[in-house]
Amino acid sequence: MSVAPRAGHCGSCSSGPNRTPGPGSRRPPAPVASAAMRLQVAAGGPAALKVVAAAEFAAAPVRLCWTPPAEQPLSPLCSPWVPALQLDSGAVLFSPNAICQYLFLAGGQEPTDLTNQWLEWEATELQPVVAAALYAQLVHGKKGLEAAGHLGKLLAYIEQSLSGRGTAYLAGDTQSVADVVVWGALFPVLQDEASLSNELQALRTWFQTMTLSEACRKAADSVLMPKGLLEFKSYLQKQPPPCLAVERATSNEPEEEEASERALTEEEIRAAADAWARGAAALPKPWCPQKPVLPVEGMRNVLITSALPYVNNVPHLGNIIGCVLSADTFARYCRLRNWNTLYVCGTDEYGTATETKAVEEGLTPREICDKYNAIHADIYRWFHISFDYFGRTTTPHQTTIAQDIFQRLLARGFLLQDTVEQLQCEGCQRFLADRFVEGICPFCGYEEARGDQCDKCGKLINAVELKRPQCKLCRGVPVVKPTQHLFLDLPKLEEQLEPWLEHSWSSGDWTANARYITRSWIRDGLKPRCITRDLKWGTPVPLDGFRDKVFYVWFDAPIGYLSITANYTDQWERWWKNPQQVELYNFMAKDNVPFHSVIFPCSLLGADDNYTLVNHLIATEYLNYEDGKFSKSRGVGVFGDMAKDTGIPADIWRFYLLYLRPEGQDSAFSWSDLMLKNNSELLNNLGNFINRAGMFVCKFFGGVVPDMVLTADDKRLLARVTLELRQYHQLLEKVRIRDALRCILSISRHGNQYIQVNEPWKRIKGNEEDRQRAGTVTGVAVNMASLLAVMVQPYMPSVSLAIQGQLCIPPECFVLSHIFTCTLPPGHRVGTVSPLFQKLENDQIEALRKRFGGGQPEDLTVVRQAKPTPPASAPVPAPASGPVVAPGDPQLIQELTEQVAKQGNHVRQLKANKAEKAEIDAEVAKLLELKKQLALAEGKSPEVLVPKGKRKK
Repeated sequence: MSVAPRAGHCGSCSSGPNRTPGPGSRRPPAPVASAAMRLQVAAGGPAALKVVAAAEFAAAPVRLCWTPPAEQPLSPLCSPWVPALQLDSGAVLFSPNAICQYLFLAGGQEPTDLTNQWLEWEATELQPVVAAALYAQLVHGKKGLEAAGHLGKLLAYIEQSLSGRGTAYLAGDTQSVADVVVWGALFPVLQDEASLSNELQALRTWFQTMTLSEACRKAADSVLMPKGLLEFKSYLQKQPPPCLAVERATSNEPEEEEASERALTEEEIRAAADAWARGAAALPKPWCPQKPVLPVEGMRNVLITSALPYVNNVPHLGNIIGCVLSADTFARYCRLRNWNTLYVCGTDEYGTATETKAVEEGLTPREICDKYNAIHADIYRWFHISFDYFGRTTTPHQTTIAQDIFQRLLARGFLLQDTVEQLQCEGCQRFLADRFVEGICPFCGYEEARGDQCDKCGKLINAVELKRPQCKLCRGVPVVKPTQHLFLDLPKLEEQLEPWLEHSWSSGDWTANARYITRSWIRDGLKPRCITRDLKWGTPVPLDGFRDKVFYVWFDAPIGYLSITANYTDQWERWWKNPQQVELYNFMAKDNVPFHSVIFPCSLLGADDNYTLVNHLIATEYLNYEDGKFSKSRGVGVFGDMAKDTGIPADIWRFYLLYLRPEGQDSAFSWSDLMLKNNSELLNNLGNFINRAGMFVCKFFGGVVPDMVLTADDKRLLARVTLELRQYHQLLEKVRIRDALRCILSISRHGNQYIQVNEPWKRIKGNEEDRQRAGTVTGVAVNMASLLAVMVQPYMPSVSLAIQGQLCIPPECFVLSHIFTCTLPPGHRVGTVSPLFQKLENDQIEALRKRFGGGQPEDLTVVRQAKPTPPASAPVPAPASGPVVAPGDPQLIQELTEQVAKQGNHVRQLKANKAEKAEIDAEVAKLLELKKQLALAEGKSPEVLVPKGKRKK
């Protein structure tokens, strides 16, 4: 079958209103001005404020209808107190943000990337906190800043944005839908700028300007009527309090004891006591799936993938938390919920990166893959990553499935052929694939950008766009030459992609950064994407004229999820061609988002074979190391193969990485903070509570759980723990992994306070009533410890297992439900109780900080000299005998590059083995001499290489 020629250079597609989704809601249809549009709102409902203001601002042709919330809504999907807009067609919009955007579109103002971002932020970050503040105001009677306290960091974010951009409004110098939506959310809580700190000057000015505008004044006067507010308050009093997940996400710091938590209702306390009394019989039976795990009719079938790590390197802590550890935590949670769960991953082994690494190490690509696949598997095993199957992409199944998808795309007309300009190295006599080229990024000026992507700014690059490109093999300057390649016709597939994205966003959980990055790609206009490369190591292209090429890694690699599953079970299609029964979760760092949200879905949509597409795309930001980035070559940061040599157990690493998980913004690993969190949160909080609860049973009651007679205070504690448990579920169901961890620590803090207030160690020495009280407190505490053993399992599986063993928790109780019940009844015998955690000492941490802080021998600073002089730090051996170094000899350059890499590895190994300083210095001198020879061979002026910290003056 022939391939359609690519029709010239593809320019940007239209970014008009019919193409850009509306943040915080599904994209509204393209507006058609009509006087018949009906806007139904309820007076007193804060959500109505923004839509009424938007209608005024945009001068939109709507008929405003004030209706009681009890009246029949325009659509059965509409909720009470939520406005709705009925269009000419009869369709109904019932998301306030979608309505606002529609009204502005009707008024001729199209959305921009920035307004989209603000609407997304308002819906996902600001709105939940505002809802909690309104609840505190109207239901609990809190006033002003007391109710709005949780808004602090969000207000600071708005202040920073306004002052940083130097604009009067959120998205520029004129009012936009973003200003109306954010103002409409804040006004019911703040009312006027006087409640804002004087430090928030830009925010105060903006808020005052918006509040005094005619449209906002009219909206506030008409919506926030006293009678309507009373009805809204009555409605809120019947609702459960909002979950403050977002507030917890804004800080890495431990939360203070919430002495001023909201009051518990009598109904909540009664329900908690009833659940407790039902005992372990109230829990569901743990689900034990058959092997291999396959979808089961009538169950929730969860398929989890983490981005396939490149086989050519050792993962650092940021790689581990960004993909495999986050996915593992969620997979463990799913299994505890009795969801039928399959978690697959493997090494991504094809492509330029593997060939490059093979050249560096003097091995074949297959040998490199075998070596590093084993390294990855060993690291993940040590971190207790619970893959159902960990595979690799260099398998026959990968070839079969990838070529089948290619053939189906070809048959359906979704592939194009074009002549493209590509860099060719005349010295190496080969076209250079992306990663064989380095140069200056055309976007940000970063000097070590790769030929496919800049690691600094994250933008995708065509290698020919690099400034001052160099061949990585010989350091020669490549030339641009034409070559034939195949392209995926993304513009043609966009008609299928956009409706699918709308559905996935509305029904699934995509992180805000994943939505934003995807929208940016679509808004900028999709272009045909090259899917072939001039390499030998890859899946071969099964088409005449292209059989000397392989598939581009980002067409090929995501197909690895399918082929890895096929290596796990020959019934892999029951997972991957079964969207009716399977929910797919993809975990990754944000730089992988476009390939999973646009390119891979387009490939599967175009193949038209009922493939399972992602329902929930979970992307993290980046984890940095102390004040900079991880660097294997410079010895900066902890890498997976090093963590186990620190003496710190794997579960402590898991805990701290998950505590820091960069969910909403970048975070940074810190040795001091690791010590603090271990000693405060684990040793003094969680570990202290569980150890005390178990020890009291052993010491005071002979190892047997005593009888319990619950008081009103005990029942209130049960209700408080139940609320934390439910919030834990709410957060993990939304994959807010870091925030849910705070719920565990909050329960143990409640437990420590409960023990401290009741003092069972004193009461056990008192009268009968005191001894009975000591028994009740001990029994409740040890059951809280039993609950924590299950809740902590996704985060620290070994610690969970230790608690289970110490307290002799029955296996049938190791399941998560939404109730806190008595799983260790009176008469239950516990085992031997011992401490779960050890203190980290300052000296130990300082030694580790120094060890992983850089300054490796190859971390060298270049100091240019007028004339070459020997390094001061070590004697230079006499010049090697042999032929004179001839500048520009590609073969010699390649040999010297390999020798430098090998000598660098040798020096690192000597340091790791703590060899004698004299021996290390001698090998460092050889390394410096090799680098000097390499510089001469590349035609560069000789330079003095000085180890970091010994810069010559």
